[in-house]
Amino acid sequence: MTKFRLAHLGLVMAAIGFTAAAPLAGFSSVAYAADAVRAEIGKPLQEAQKLAAAGKNKEALAKLKEADAVGGKTPNETYLIERTRASAATAAGDNDAAARAFEAVINSGKLSPAEAPKFSEALAGIYYRAKDYPKAITWFQRVLKDNPGNTQAHEYLTQIYYTSGKYAEAAKELQGSKNLSEAQLGMLANIQLKQNDKEGYVQTLEKLAGSYPKSTYWADLLNRVSGKPGFASSLSLDVLRLRLANGLLSKPNEYMEMSQLSLQAGNPAEAIKIIDQGYKKGALGTGSDAARHQRLKDLAAKTQTEFDAKQATLEAEAVKNKDADALANMGYALVSAGKADKGLPLLEQAVKLGTAKNPEAVKLHQGIAQSIAGKKAAALATLKSVKGKDGAADLARYWTLNINHPM
Repeated sequence: MTKFRLAHLGLVMAAIGFTAAAPLAGFSSVAYAADAVRAEIGKPLQEAQKLAAAGKNKEALAKLKEADAVGGKTPNETYLIERTRASAATAAGDNDAAARAFEAVINSGKLSPAEAPKFSEALAGIYYRAKDYPKAITWFQRVLKDNPGNTQAHEYLTQIYYTSGKYAEAAKELQGSKNLSEAQLGMLANIQLKQNDKEGYVQTLEKLAGSYPKSTYWADLLNRVSGKPGFASSLSLDVLRLRLANGLLSKPNEYMEMSQLSLQAGNPAEAIKIIDQGYKKGALGTGSDAARHQRLKDLAAKTQTEFDAKQATLEAEAVKNKDADALANMGYALVSAGKADKGLPLLEQAVKLGTAKNPEAVKLHQGIAQSIAGKKAAALATLKSVKGKDGAADLARYWTLNINHPM
């Protein structure tokens, strides 16, 4: 029987890398070692290869039918035909033919250890593009079995699970990955909402706010913390402080409410800063309530004057009475007024006394004050120590996020 030598039967596979539209493993020209095949197979095989190289992939597929028609093919002849078909069918967009050819090539046992994973990945991509998700899942899982660190395979497997409504599987893939992108965290958050996993959703939202700080993430996070069962209303001002820090105050009543709460907390310096920002943003000082805004501004200035006049006396009384709440409020007010050298020691005394109505809130305020004073390391250490289930620990964690990743 006449033999036909196929020297360098190069299959030019399109360099189709993983993309959102059509994830397929990329291939470059592959040079085969000389393989003996019969002439009646070798001739149409070579012609098909030349047609594929010229971009005439449909013609190449038609030419391969001549090789298919030859009976008694050896395993090697079948392998070479299917490998050529895999290339041409992929380039021609014939997913069904490409999938069958890839499976035949993979199952031939003739692929090298270096090639086999690429072909499995390509086949998974073909099924993904064809939206045959069950088979795509099977092959992506096979890819990951051989190479667990294949991040692209993980990404597409996750996408398939999500698109197929397999939310538990998608969440498991995402939670098993490190350094999730913003889009991946967003997908996980959406899954957790669908599954009514409120705790998981908030944890993911915290990661979004920390790694990809945006007003939408912060707004949702702060709305949820203040709405949690057991949240202490006395911490409402602290929520507003975070809203202010992240640019979430915009309405006149929001600036009014926050400044009034600051005055009630004995912190006129903070109230003045809030009011000034409201005026600067155009939220205060305009409209039918402009006079009301001005009265609040005047009250804050008057209260600051009175605070300065009485501060030394009130501090002495608080120290004498070991009044932790009074010391904490005064210390925070002094830091807000730019007097951290006087205010921080008072907050430290209040923490050490441990007799405040809400000791964890006092530690929270100490950490915020340390941050205001530019003592980042001390602030982070203090905030990390805040405990409790009334919202103080949540807010301390959010201040940590804000300090490390400001808007």
